[in-house]
This record gives sequence, structure tokens and C-alpha cells, in this order.
Amino acid sequence: MFKTKITPLALIIASLSAPASADLIISEYIEGSSNNKAIELYNNADTELSLEGYTLSLYSNGKSEVGNSVDLTGTLAANSTIVIVNPSSSDELKAKADLENSVTGFNGDDTLILTKNGNIVDSFGQYEVQETWEGGGVSAKNQTLRRKDAITSGRTDATATFDPSVEWDSFEIDVFDGLGSHAGNGGTTPEPIPEPEPLEPLVCGAEKTLINAIQGDGSASPLVGTLVELEGVVSSDFQGDDQLKGFFVSSLAADIDANPLTSEGVFVYFADTDVNVGDHVRVQGTVEEYFDATQIGSVSQVVVCNTGLAVAATKITLPLADATDLEAFEGMLVTLEQSLVVANNFGLGRYGEVELATERLYQGTQIALPGDAANAVETENLLKKILLDDGSTVQNLDPTAYPAPGLSAENTLRTGDTVNTVTGALAYSFGLYRIHPTLAPQFIATNAREDAPELNAEADLRVASFNVLNYFNGDGQGEGFPTARGADSEAEFIRQEAKIVSAISAIQADVVGLMEIENDGFGEFSAIASLVNALNEADSANQYAFVDFNVDQIGTDAITTALIYRANKVEEVGTAAITTEAPFDFSNRAPIAQSFKSLETDEVFTVAVSHLKSKSCGSASGNNADSGDGQGCWNEIRTQGANAFANWLDSKPTGVDDEDTILVGDMNAYAMEDPIRAFADKGYKNVVAELDGNTLGYSYSFSGRAGSLDHAVASASLLSKVVSAKDWHINADEPISLDYNVEFKSEGQQSSLYSESAYRASDHDPVIIDIKSEVILTPEEQTPRIAADQVFSIDENSAIDTIIGTLEFSDPNADVSPVVEFIVSGSEIITVNEQGQLIVTGELDFDVESTIALSVQAKDSADNVSDSVAVTINITETSSDDDDSGSLLWLSLLLAPLSIVRRFKTK
Repeated sequence: MFKTKITPLALIIASLSAPASADLIISEYIEGSSNNKAIELYNNADTELSLEGYTLSLYSNGKSEVGNSVDLTGTLAANSTIVIVNPSSSDELKAKADLENSVTGFNGDDTLILTKNGNIVDSFGQYEVQETWEGGGVSAKNQTLRRKDAITSGRTDATATFDPSVEWDSFEIDVFDGLGSHAGNGGTTPEPIPEPEPLEPLVCGAEKTLINAIQGDGSASPLVGTLVELEGVVSSDFQGDDQLKGFFVSSLAADIDANPLTSEGVFVYFADTDVNVGDHVRVQGTVEEYFDATQIGSVSQVVVCNTGLAVAATKITLPLADATDLEAFEGMLVTLEQSLVVANNFGLGRYGEVELATERLYQGTQIALPGDAANAVETENLLKKILLDDGSTVQNLDPTAYPAPGLSAENTLRTGDTVNTVTGALAYSFGLYRIHPTLAPQFIATNAREDAPELNAEADLRVASFNVLNYFNGDGQGEGFPTARGADSEAEFIRQEAKIVSAISAIQADVVGLMEIENDGFGEFSAIASLVNALNEADSANQYAFVDFNVDQIGTDAITTALIYRANKVEEVGTAAITTEAPFDFSNRAPIAQSFKSLETDEVFTVAVSHLKSKSCGSASGNNADSGDGQGCWNEIRTQGANAFANWLDSKPTGVDDEDTILVGDMNAYAMEDPIRAFADKGYKNVVAELDGNTLGYSYSFSGRAGSLDHAVASASLLSKVVSAKDWHINADEPISLDYNVEFKSEGQQSSLYSESAYRASDHDPVIIDIKSEVILTPEEQTPRIAADQVFSIDENSAIDTIIGTLEFSDPNADVSPVVEFIVSGSEIITVNEQGQLIVTGELDFDVESTIALSVQAKDSADNVSDSVAVTINITETSSDDDDSGSLLWLSLLLAPLSIVRRFKTK
């Protein structure tokens, strides 16, 4: 995601409080048939006005970037006009033109801003909002609008809610007769508003129209345009100037009908008579469908008939059976007594909106295959959610309504947090059903922030991926702002850099692949040099460096990918490689790769960085157009990029012939989409999904749907060494209001919503991969060794299984291939077990054998056998401690006769 600086937009927004000239205003607006479109500007002053410095800009379809603009020149006489006409308009309209310009290419839902030297002097419409501008019977579509004569100064707050009826009179389509004159100088004059007839006082209890009859059982009221009188009980009050300027009423108990399709509540757009919750009121007004929401408008009278009544909230539940189910409760007080998850907090700071759902909602193609399966996921998503709206019409409310007592850098509201009960008025606007709470919801930090994960106990290497959201450093010396993308000023850049440095420092990765960094080379003042210098200042325990690709820029895009690393942990090996060959000559950013070697283990591995084409459609056509399968635009060129990237990596572009390769980056494709599956087909598997066993990981949140645009894909050999992989959720879950930007924030919020912490440093979460190096030993290093010349002793006649002693031996690779056997030769009465213990297995007799000489070898599970060594076992003779000489004498005397006999017999 990025901020395009087609014009110095920050200056325009900042100028909301700057002095603005009231001399030149937008005085007539024509949105007619076909291309009949024109703008009239009027010089209010009594003197001639120089038009130098004035610019009229068109912002189409709610976009923040200028679509078309025209710089005015010359002078304009006092009380005179200049008419700008669409070049494709009719000849009748062109005849009135002073200037033809496509800035008039509006369609009733676009915004025009008139500036002088960057300061807003007038505006038509609401900046960054897309809707047909309507109100009080006046519409910006298919009508001619003339500024009321009483309006003599411009509307300088272009972000304020725009109701054209406040300052404009309307005429039929293609009415051009007043163009070129203003302030009564010509043209059709609106009919004067007659004095109103005296109103008859309302009578409580008189005949009335029931609320359920007003609502009807369809999507629109059957009584649109009808003047009605109704009665009901005020269920919620939003009459404040910064609120909805009205209140909701519910049917009296006796008036409720039996039809479950008819709502028993309605919104009354009226604030002139103060009412309170519990008041029984009678209202006279006209039934309207205001942007498809039934309401009572043009209210002439409200009277309070009674006070202190109670309104019970109607219980509703999610998921819905059908997307239209909530129409039956529009305007009613409702309650959801179930645990709901914060699914989207993007509009929290700006609009006070939070989307709630039954569970975390995923992009269809994150958890299902593109096509019917993915589209079915999104269909179910729509039934599981509802919008929580603070009931305020003020943008950038300070403090925000949620979470109590207000959003801040420390008091966040993350997607994944929960709330157990929501009660309020159910309304419909801007295409969504929403609840305006009458009881403050109590959020639970179910998805609390987590510190950076510690390096896995088995790992000795860490690789990470981080999208740094347009890190542009100006000229690198404090000037050059605003740049094409990123920070508008040096002050914003300092805030941005502090958060990014906090995040990268906390990750403590040995190699980090970066996306969306300024593509301005590798010189002293380049963006990559600025970031590395800032990291080294913040993290003195490490020595960060960047891979220098020795080019002025990589490819042609304003942003590029980059590689930084901890030079105290790894070193570069081989040659840093890039390619700009198709399909990387445009759209897909140019691939980069470098090989590294661990200083601790000598492990060699290659890290590459990818940033494939975004999903935004632009000029997409043919197979790159949105096919409706959930993959968005440019899927074909992203898939081509994935296949080409894998082929490039297989060619060993760094010149290092090693199979361990990991590719990290922003693929702009969710986990089940074609590009990620193409990588897998080429042998590069999605690391996080492989370790998780599912695709429920996420690194990005768009439109309240979680998914992974950021991935790490690895070769089979490196994947086998990965011991941990995760997304660190510091960005995707956090409200955008906590980022470094200062626009759309009060002076107090610029401080309270900001901290130098890692949280909301970007819009993408970093992906963190922990790797266990493979220890590769030579055959000699793997083989067990037995110490030579070992000597043991054992008494003769020792019992069988007696342990003589334990051999001294070593096993350098015991974790992988432990010793499983000792091979013994030289004796049948001595064995050696797996632990190296010498054991008696036969009779030991000193007289027979006083010394046993063995040859012993150790064998491990990989069949590595040690050298044979000699082991000596000395047998110790055992004898009695008594003097046996006397016994021997008598024995010899007794045996003497026998010896004589023996001699005789042998003769």
C-alpha cells in the first residue's frame, strides 16, 4: 500500500486551518446529460483579481489523489465569472465557455477543491468519500446547482460532511441560462419560498401511521414521499451537532404487528425539539429513503406525549441466514448477546467504525482454491459481520469512542480482540448495516500484543521478510520532502524510521529481505544506507550491513527490494545477483539474491527477495483482468513471475552451488492462489503453511479480511532445516491511526497515537524463519575413536557378568549416529556392551591365563567403524592367607608309600 504524491496533498489538508481568500468561489455547477458538465467561478471582490496561484482539482470516486486539475491564469474583473466547460459538451454549453478542460469530468459523486497557493479556498463534495451528493431535495447528479446569493465565502473544510442543499439551489437538468453570471446578474431565479401555513398542534393518541406500515416488508418504504404522523418511544438519542442530528423511535407495545418482516423502529432526522430516551413522542414528517435507509425527514413538529417509558432491545444473532435479514430490524433497538471478534479496525480513528464478526474473517483465496470455493468463503463472510458505528458525524474524533477511554499508542484495539455484548440502534448507511451503541461496548484484549519471538532453542540462524511501507529518505540529508512516496516531511520520516528500526532490531534476524524501500542505489545517502546506519545506532550489539548490487537503481520502479544482514553473524559469499529480464522488465519488481555463510557453523544458504505485481487493476486487460475467481487483477503476470523466479533461483545466480535457498517477500498473492502454488510445483514450499499444517497464518488485512501476501518459500533441503516459522503480528492487527503519519489527526493525537514502538511500523507483518544449520562432518570426524593402550584388572574366578571397567572412547556425531556395537576379538570370555563396559562371560583362571589381550573396534549406527585398538586385561591370582607348609609335609609323607607302589607297578 502506498501514498502517491501527485500533488502536495498534505499541504492541502493542513490548510484546513490556514487563512483562505474569500475572493474566488465556486458559484455554479452543471452535471447535465451526456458530457454537459461545467463549473463557474466567481470573483466576490470589488476589484480585479489575479488568478495566478489558483488551482481547481477533481478527486474522483473518493480517491485521495488528484484525477484532473487546471491552473488558472490571467485576471478576473470584479464581480465577474470564469466558466470552465467539458471539452465534449454540447455546442450550446461550449458557447458559454471561457475555458475547456477535463477537470469537469465529474459524475455527481466526485469532489472539487479550489486552492490558492496550496490553501483551500472552496470545495464541493467531501474529500476521500464517494457518494452522490444529495440532501434537502438537492442532488449533484443530473441537475444544475447555483450557489445561494447569501454565500460569499468558500467552504474550506473539504473533509466535512457535504449537504448541497445548505449552500446551493437546484434547477432542472441542462439548464444553462444562468451560466456566466452570479449574484442576481442573470439566469433563472428560484421560486420564492412562500410563508408557511400555521401548523395545527399535534394531538397525542389521534389517528396515526404505524411505524411497521412506514417500514413495510420490503427493502424500501411503500410510503416514500408521504406526509405522516406517527407515535413511538425514543429508543436512542443522537441529536447532537456532531452526531446524526436525530433520534430513533420504536413502536408502542400496542402497535406492534405480527409480521416478522416489518421493522418496528425508524430514524427521525430532527434535532430542533430536544427529546430523551424513554419519551413517548408524536412526530409529523415525510417518509424518505435516504441512501436506501428509511427515515422521517422534513419534520415539521415533534411533541412529547409521555416520559419514562422503557424500550426492550430485540435480540439478533450472527451469522445471518440471508444478507437481507437485518432489514426487518432497521431503526430498532437491538442487542447481540454473543462473543464477537474485531474483524476490521481500519476506520476506527477516522470514522469511529469497527467491524465485528463471529470469528476472524479470511480472504477466500487464503483458505480455499480460487473460484467457486473461494467465492463461497466470501459469501459466508458477508453473513458473519456487522459494523459498529460511534453515532458521530465528526471525523478524527478525539478521543475515539473505542476502546475506552480512547485509542492511543498504548491502548490499542486489535483485530482479533473480542466483545461479548453489543446493544444499540440498527441503521443503514453507506451500503452497510451498522449499530450505533446506546451502551458502551466493553472490549477484551483477546489478541494482545506479543514481543518478538525468541530464537528457537534448536536454531542458530534467523531469516526474516519485512515490507517497510515506502521508506523514502528524501535526499538523505534531511531535505527533499515530500518524496514520491512515504513521509511528507522530515519530521514524518523521523517518526517512520524510528518505528521500522524498532521492529527490525527486535526481530534479531541474521538476514532480512526488505520490500518497498526507495530505489535510489547504494550510495552514502541512499535509503538503504540510512536504514542500516539507523539500525547500527540503535542496536550496538550487532553490526548491520547491506548487500550492494553496484547499480544506481534496481529496475525502473520507484521502490525496490533489498537485503540487509548482521555482519557479526553471517558473511556474503558468491556474487550478489539481480535480473531484469521478462517478466521482471516491468510490473513484477526485479528479483535479487545473495548467498551467505554462517560465521558460527559455516552453513551456506541463499536468500532471495520478491515483490510481485500488486492486485490493483489499473490498465489490466485480457488474462490479467479480474476473472472473478478471487485472485484479483494481474494474476497471470504474477504467476509468470513465480515460475520465472524459481527457474532463476535454480540456475544458482549467485554462483554458489548449494541447494539451501529461501525466497522471502511480498508476493501480492494469498496462500491458495496460483503464484504460491506455482512456487510449490517448482519445489519451493510455503514455509509457514508447511509447519502450521494449514493456511490460517496471515500477514495483512484488507477490507476486514486476513490473509498472507508475505511469504517465505524454501527449497526442500532448506525446508528440512526450518524449526520455526511465524508471522509477527505487529502491523496487520493494529489500527492504521497508530502509524507515523500526522494527517487526519488532531495536534493531541499526533502525540497520543504515536510511539517509537514496532507496532504499526508498516501495514504488512514481518515473516520470521528460524533455521537449524546442518553440521556436515568428514568421515574421519564422524567415526568413533577408542583410546589406545587401555589396561584393566580383574580377579580370577570373578562371577559371570562382572563389569571389569569401561572403555575410554569418543563419538563426535553421537546425536546423529551413536555407537551401537563394540567388535571384540582375542577372547571368548570377555565382551563389550554398547556403553563400552567390559564384561566377564566365562571362567577366569590365573594358572591358565594371567593376561588377556583384546582387539576392540567401535561401530556407530551409520556403520562407521573405528580403528582397532589393543586392550589388556590382567588376571589377578587369588590365594589363602594361612601358612600351608606343615600340611604339605604331612601330605607328602602320606603319599610316599603310594609312590613306591606306583614305581613297582610300572616295572
